[in-house]
This record gives sequence, C-alpha cells and structure tokens, in this order.
Amino acid sequence: MGKKVLILGVAAVQMDAINQLKKMGCETFTCAMAKDGPAADLSDHFNLINILDEEKLSTFVIDSKIDVVYSTGSDLAMPVACRLSERLGLPHFVSSYTANVCNHKNLMREKLTLECEGNIPFQVLNSIDKIAIQYPAILKPSDAQGQRGIFLVSSQAEFESHFQDALKYSREGKVIVEKYVEGPELSVNGYMVNGVMRFLIVSDRDTWPEYTGLIHKHIIPSKAVCDTNNHKIKRIVEDACNRIGILNGPVYFQMKVLNGHPYIIEMTPRLDGCHMWNLLARSTGVNLMKLVFEHLLYDDVSELKQLNSGVKSMELVFFCQKPETIMEQSAFSIPKDAEDSFFYYETGDYVRSVNGRFDKVGYFIRGL
Repeated sequence: MGKKVLILGVAAVQMDAINQLKKMGCETFTCAMAKDGPAADLSDHFNLINILDEEKLSTFVIDSKIDVVYSTGSDLAMPVACRLSERLGLPHFVSSYTANVCNHKNLMREKLTLECEGNIPFQVLNSIDKIAIQYPAILKPSDAQGQRGIFLVSSQAEFESHFQDALKYSREGKVIVEKYVEGPELSVNGYMVNGVMRFLIVSDRDTWPEYTGLIHKHIIPSKAVCDTNNHKIKRIVEDACNRIGILNGPVYFQMKVLNGHPYIIEMTPRLDGCHMWNLLARSTGVNLMKLVFEHLLYDDVSELKQLNSGVKSMELVFFCQKPETIMEQSAFSIPKDAEDSFFYYETGDYVRSVNGRFDKVGYFIRGL
C-alpha cells in the first residue's frame, strides 16, 4: 500500500474521497461514531471513533502511522482535521483558526469586514431581541451545516416564531440574522494555490421553492451571470479567501447576485457536500477530488492542466424526500442519458433527518 489517509466521516461524500484515494493506491481509513455510511465499508479500515474526540483520534493517527487526516463535505470535520494536522505535523491546507472561522458564520462575517465587496449586513443573537437588519432577512444557526434551521423572515413576529427552531441547531447557542439578498443563487467552486485562484467555476444553484435554501440541482455553466459578473465573482472570492486565510486548497462559496453585484452567503475551505467535483470533472476536465489529494500528499497541482478549453453544459439533480420516511427507489426516475447516479439509501431504509425538512436521498448527473 501507499500513503495512509484517514477520512473523518463515512457519508456518501466521504465515500467519493475513499474511491479517489484507492485509485491512487493509498491505504484508506475512516472513522465515525456509527458505521452508518457507505464510506465505512468501502475503506480498508473502519474505526468506531467519534470525529470530535480529538484525543482518541490523535492516538489512533500516531499508532496507525497515518500520513494525512482530511474530510470532504463536512464543516464539522474540517477544524478537527486541521487541529490534528497542526498538532501532529501532518500536511494541511488551512489553519485550524481559519477552519473554525468558516465554521462560524458570525466570525466569518466579522473577519471579512465591511471592506469586503461581497459581505452583507448581519446581526448575531443568543436570545430574542429587536432585529436591526431590514426585512426580509435570513435567520439561521451561527454554526450549523447541511442547510439546517434556515428561515426567511419578513417581520419581528416571524423572527420570534422561528427563533427556537433555528437556535436548536447551533452548538454554541447563537443565531445570525442576515440581510436577504434577492437574486439568483450561485455555487462557486474554486482552487487556491499560494494565495491565487487557479480554478473557478460558477454554477447555478436551483433550490426547492417551498424549502428556503435547500438544493434541488446544480447547473454548469451558470446561465444567471454574465462574463462581467464572473470576473467580479473571481475578484471577490479570491479577496475573501485571502482575508480569511485560505491560501491553498479547495474553496466552496454560495453566492447571490443583486443588481449585478455578487454577495457571499456561505464560504468554506473544502470541497462541497454535493458531489460537485464529479460534475466539474465531467464538465471541465479538472478532477478536484484528485487534485486535493495529489496536492496534500505530493504537493502536485498538475491536475489543473487538464482544464478544457470549453465548459460542457451539465446538471446534477438531487432526489429528495421527507425525513423519517421509508425509502423507495422506484419512486424516483433516473434519465436514460444520465452519466452517473447514486442512491444514498436502499429501498426499505429509514431516511435520517439531516436538515429536518427535505433530505437528499440520491442524485444523477447528465449533459444538457
């Protein structure tokens, strides 16, 4: 076997990482508090360790002679992976401080400062108070992931009625209220090398109209922005990365464009949790999952040279259903022209609550 890599978490997005590492000849390790995801069985070694138990993880990394600790698609795992890597002298892209800032929306907004072109007005609260942000506004937990506890509120009364529902998803007991930006939603996938944005693709983020913020499909390339906006987005994203301290590795942004100006909704120093690397590899020629591990393990960013001269029009579409229901694969139709597809659950499985409203149960990718 080659390098030993520990992936924190065992969900489908971590399975993508395990698949790539196996192609590279690495020995793969996973850990989680339960063996309840596809990455557990796919990895060479699964270990029953809570990904937040850093002492046990540290001992395991040392005893197993792990070369790299990493995760994909998980805000919860990234600060842990970075702290362990700093502590044990292992390769990593960003500091634990930076990972923690991106994991707390209030800290992220503060760190960006009002000088950042893409920042928006916000207010942080740990109890019900008068809202200073102009309505409509977005109410969400300050430190949750997976689109949990997000509400569009149009009045003080609506804010107060949803406050506890948002607060329960916050580990630190805080919510953030942000100015609502009316406009098309975008996903921005990028890659930084020594403070420079070397790869950036803007895609349309189509959400379910009845579920604020919950993703239905990604469409590449974006039809909602023009070349001028693309250049502005790149400038804003690169500037934001440097302000926060993301100088190397993957970045994922959710943005909105209002009157031609892009605004940052979310940003994180990792691959997204929507398998966008798969869509992007087919559309652009650059496999970001491969790039991440070649960069981490071998300081090799040559995968960036695979960028096609043109971007192929494609979409990634999610199958979703209510949580705490029973999965029935036959209820969803995979198009005949789909290039790839995957179900997170087998027929008869119980769909776990992730965002608590309308959870992903599978996806497909096809050309447009």
